[in-house]
Amino acid sequence: MSRPLTNTGGVALQHQELLRVYAFYRVAIALVLLSIFTSDLGQGAVGNSAPALYLNTVIAYTALNLGWFLHLRHNAYQTTAGQVGLILGCDILTFLLLIQASGGLNSGLGYLLLVNCSVGSLLLDRRMSAFFAAVASIGVIGQQLYGLLAGNAGTQDIVSAGSLGVLLFVAVSSLQYLSARIRSATLRADQQSRQAAHLQRLAQQIIERMRTGVLVLDATDKPELINQAARQLLGGPAGPATPYWQELHRIVDEWNSDTSRSSALMRAANGNELRLNFAKLHRGHRDSTLVFIEDNRKLTQAAQKLKLASLGHLTASIAHEIRNPLGAISHAAQLLSESQHLNEQDRQLTRIICRHSQRVNEIVENIMQLSRRRAAAPQLHDLGMWLELFVQDYRASAPDDANIQLHFSEQTVNARFDPQQLAQVVTNLCNNALHHSYLATGRREVELAVYHNKESDCAVLDVIDSGQGVLPEHKDKIFEPFFTTGHGGSGLGLYIARELCEAIQANLYYCRTASNKSCFRIEFAHSNRFF
Repeated sequence: MSRPLTNTGGVALQHQELLRVYAFYRVAIALVLLSIFTSDLGQGAVGNSAPALYLNTVIAYTALNLGWFLHLRHNAYQTTAGQVGLILGCDILTFLLLIQASGGLNSGLGYLLLVNCSVGSLLLDRRMSAFFAAVASIGVIGQQLYGLLAGNAGTQDIVSAGSLGVLLFVAVSSLQYLSARIRSATLRADQQSRQAAHLQRLAQQIIERMRTGVLVLDATDKPELINQAARQLLGGPAGPATPYWQELHRIVDEWNSDTSRSSALMRAANGNELRLNFAKLHRGHRDSTLVFIEDNRKLTQAAQKLKLASLGHLTASIAHEIRNPLGAISHAAQLLSESQHLNEQDRQLTRIICRHSQRVNEIVENIMQLSRRRAAAPQLHDLGMWLELFVQDYRASAPDDANIQLHFSEQTVNARFDPQQLAQVVTNLCNNALHHSYLATGRREVELAVYHNKESDCAVLDVIDSGQGVLPEHKDKIFEPFFTTGHGGSGLGLYIARELCEAIQANLYYCRTASNKSCFRIEFAHSNRFF
C-alpha cells in the first residue's frame, strides 16, 4: 500500500499546497504547449518532426491533467505516494514523446523535466525521486543515442543529453536536502509550538488554582489577567465599575511613580485587609504590572504562629510541671472540704479553690493537647452524610432542650477533612452556639448548613446561632489564644478550632449570614487538592 501524503502538522499543509500549485501548473503547461503548436508564433519550434504525434500527445496530456486536477480538488488535494509516482511517470513519458516529436533537445522541452523531477523530490522519498530522475535521464540519453544511430542527431546532442541528466540529479539531490532540512525544521517548530501551548495551559491552570491572587495590569492599568483567588480576595471581578478599583488604581499609580516600595496595603470590597506586592513585566515600550494579592490577616496569623511555635515547647513543659502541684492543691482542697470542723465561710473558700483549680486544669489540658496533637489525615468524605452522623452523636451529650437544625444542599457536597479533628472543631462551635443563643434568647439552638460555594469552588459548613454576635472590635481577636469575653472560658477553644482547620487546609472565620445571624464558617480546600 502506498503511504499517504496527508500527515498531521505543518508538513501535510505544505504537501497539500504544493499539490495544488503543481496541479494548476500541469494544466497551464499543457494548454501552453497546445497553444504554441496551434499558433503561428510556434510554427517550426515544436512538433516539427512528427506533428501528429505531438498534437495527439498534448491533447491526451491536457485531458489527463484536467482529470487529475478535478480529482485532487474533490479530495481536498489529498493523495498517496503511489498516485504521485504514477502522475510523474506520465509526465516524463509525455515530455519524452514531445521531445521526440520536436526533433530533440534543441526544442528546449527537455528542461521541463526539471520541474517534474523537482516536484517529485519534494513529494516523494529519496529513493523514488532518484528513480524518476534516473528514468528521465536514461530516456533523454536513449533518445539522443537513437537519433545518432538514425543520423538525426550529432555528438553535441549526446553531450546536451548528458548535461541535462546531470542537472536533473543535481536538482533532485539539492531539493531533497533542502526538503529534509525544511521538514526537520517544521517538525521541530511544531513540537516547540505544542510544548509552548502545553506549558501555557499548564501555567494558566497553576495560576488559576493558586491560593495567592495574581493580577496583571497593562500600561493603561486595565486587567489582562486575574485568577480566581484574586477575584475572591478583591470581592468580585476586576473593572472600573467595582468599588475597590479606584483605590487599587491609586495604589498602582503610586507604586509606578515610586518603585522602591515593594508592597502596599488596601481594604477590599468585602472588608478584608489585603497586602499587594508589585513587579514589572517588561514588554518593550509597554510594560505591564504584576500584582500579587494576599490576605494580610493570614500573613499576620502566620507570623503569630512563628512566635507561638517558639513558645510551644516552653508552655508544654510548664503545663506538664503545673499538673502535679495543681493536682495536689485540688486534692487537698477536696479533703479539707470534707472536714467536720469547717464553718460555711471556710467551705466557700474550699469550693473557690476547687473551681479555679479545675479551670486551671482545663487550660493545662488544652495546652497539652496542642503540644501532642497528631498529624491530620484528611480524606474525601460526603460532608452532609458526615454531619448527620455527627449530630446523632452530639445529641447524646447535648442538653435535652437543645434545638439543632440541619440544612443540606440538593447536591452531594464532598470535602477533604479528618473526621476526628473536624468533630472536635464542630463540637466546640456547637457548644459556643448553644451557650450564646441561651444567653440572648433563653433558648439553646444552633443551625448547621452545608453547601457548595460556586465562587470559591469549595465546600462550606456554617454553624449559626441566635446570639448577639461578636463585637466589631473583637472580630480580629477571637481566634487569638487566651482571648475571651466570658468569665469561665480559657480562651483557647476557638484558637484550637482554627489550628485544627488549618491542619486540613480549611479556613475558619466569623461572619454574618444574609439574615444577619451570627455565624462561624468553615471553608474547606478544593476536593481535588492533594495534601
